[in-house]
Amino acid sequence: MPDRAISKSVIKRLPIYLRILDQLIQRKVDMVSSKELSYESGFTAEQIRKDLAYFGAFGTRGAGYNTAYLREKIIKIIGLDKKIETVVFGAGNLGTALTRYNSTKNPYVNVIAVFDRDSRLVGKKIDEIDIYALEDAPQFIEKHGIKVAVISVPAAAAQEVTDLAVHHGVIAILNFAPVKLNYPEHVQVHNADLTLELQSLIYYSSAEEERLERLRKETKGSKSPKSFTLE
Repeated sequence: MPDRAISKSVIKRLPIYLRILDQLIQRKVDMVSSKELSYESGFTAEQIRKDLAYFGAFGTRGAGYNTAYLREKIIKIIGLDKKIETVVFGAGNLGTALTRYNSTKNPYVNVIAVFDRDSRLVGKKIDEIDIYALEDAPQFIEKHGIKVAVISVPAAAAQEVTDLAVHHGVIAILNFAPVKLNYPEHVQVHNADLTLELQSLIYYSSAEEERLERLRKETKGSKSPKSFTLE
């Protein structure tokens, strides 16, 4: 592992490379070049070589990378060489979907519990995963040494849940609540606001010139608040 700090952008790209390597191995591809990885990932070949070089020399000049070997190294770099046990806060529609997806489609993560304060949900299961009362979370997190949590609770409850999780040992959080969280420096939080992502995507759903022309027509002849004068 390198002695110097690695930027967050590099760390975020590693799982993308891992997913591509998983797919290549399923297709029985033994070797892959940085150019081919560039085509699959959308990042430049130079960027990919630079990212991987932070952690060592994994390829052979002129031949590329052995897919199985590179996959093994990236898994160890990220820390996925053993299944990571995690918990989900929130057993609503989103929390249920996230739990089911990660329990069936994510081979590197093991969701072992879901917590919710709704007594009607407590005691039920999402597939084979138990839903516990929120007040059971502190003891459960400490007992199982949980370091990673997913938050999918309403915005009003997100900070409370974050404080609880961090206080009892969680140091990495994937936050789906549409709110800015406060947390200590040693904790890493990644925000996934689906609403904002969708709203920003809407920009590309119509031609920019068409949209600007519509705005011009709507504002033509109207005055901004600053342009009004007193009679």
